[in-house]
Amino acid sequence: MTKVLRAGVAGAGVFGGYHANKYKQADAITFVGIYDLDTARAETAAANVGTQAFSGDQWGEFVSQIDVLTVAVPAFAHAGVVLKALEAGVHVYVEKPLAISLEDGQAMVALAAEKGLVLACGHQERAVFEAMGLYDVPERPIRLEAVRNGTASTRNLDVSVGLDLMIHDLDLGLTLAGRQAEAVTATARYRQDEGYKAVGADELKAEVEFGDGFSASFSASRMAEARERTMKLIYPSGEVFIDMLNRKFENHTPFALNPDFAEADIARDPLGTSVGRFLSAVRGEGGRPLAGGDEALLALELALMVDAAVAPQG
Repeated sequence: MTKVLRAGVAGAGVFGGYHANKYKQADAITFVGIYDLDTARAETAAANVGTQAFSGDQWGEFVSQIDVLTVAVPAFAHAGVVLKALEAGVHVYVEKPLAISLEDGQAMVALAAEKGLVLACGHQERAVFEAMGLYDVPERPIRLEAVRNGTASTRNLDVSVGLDLMIHDLDLGLTLAGRQAEAVTATARYRQDEGYKAVGADELKAEVEFGDGFSASFSASRMAEARERTMKLIYPSGEVFIDMLNRKFENHTPFALNPDFAEADIARDPLGTSVGRFLSAVRGEGGRPLAGGDEALLALELALMVDAAVAPQG
């Protein structure tokens, strides 16, 4: 019999709502409730999915009733919430980025290991690569070129565009490289709108050397005129061009990639896949989370390397 887990969500924003719906729909889950520092936000989010709201000083009451927790608070608060949950013996799925400092990320990974708890992170685009069959390609790419542009938004301005958007592609590059980057160069641009306040760059371009003949360029913006999410993978025997927004690709290699990947169960709902594998890992049903805390730490480290390498261009 599948073990029933008691689940909760910390954070009553947009992504907190997405995760709340996944837990509400999941089998063998008792969805305990949603916690947010803001009582009104917690109550609204909880009412949307028919669960209980917790807020303010109710953290202890909330965390004592759950086995698993999704952390979907602003990035600057990830470490504080995750560490408190792990200390309480709760398995944690945290949205990306894992943290905003390497030291905090290391502390989270170390505490989860010490407590024997599962720590997963929301790098769910790995499910798309898996569905395409890219992880089964017998050749290592020699070049990756990724573009991830978004239009102006008021969300996620507590981190740079590298930690917000580029980190998705950095993580995918790391999965193909199988190692941390050896060298990084980067340039940045910043929005100049009156009254606009954000942490870090709003547009980044980075060149990354992974070693063994594999290099990559990454471009990300949160001030583009239109959304764009593309990736080109160059192998010794050909190229693959991926349009992530339209969920299509062009395969000019001899490898049998899956042209119907968008209809595969794991890619049709990447978030559901990611949450499902987290819950399976917690239950001890075999396998790892789609992205474990240790892997998310590598993506965080590389994103911070990009931020640190920036040569401003106005």
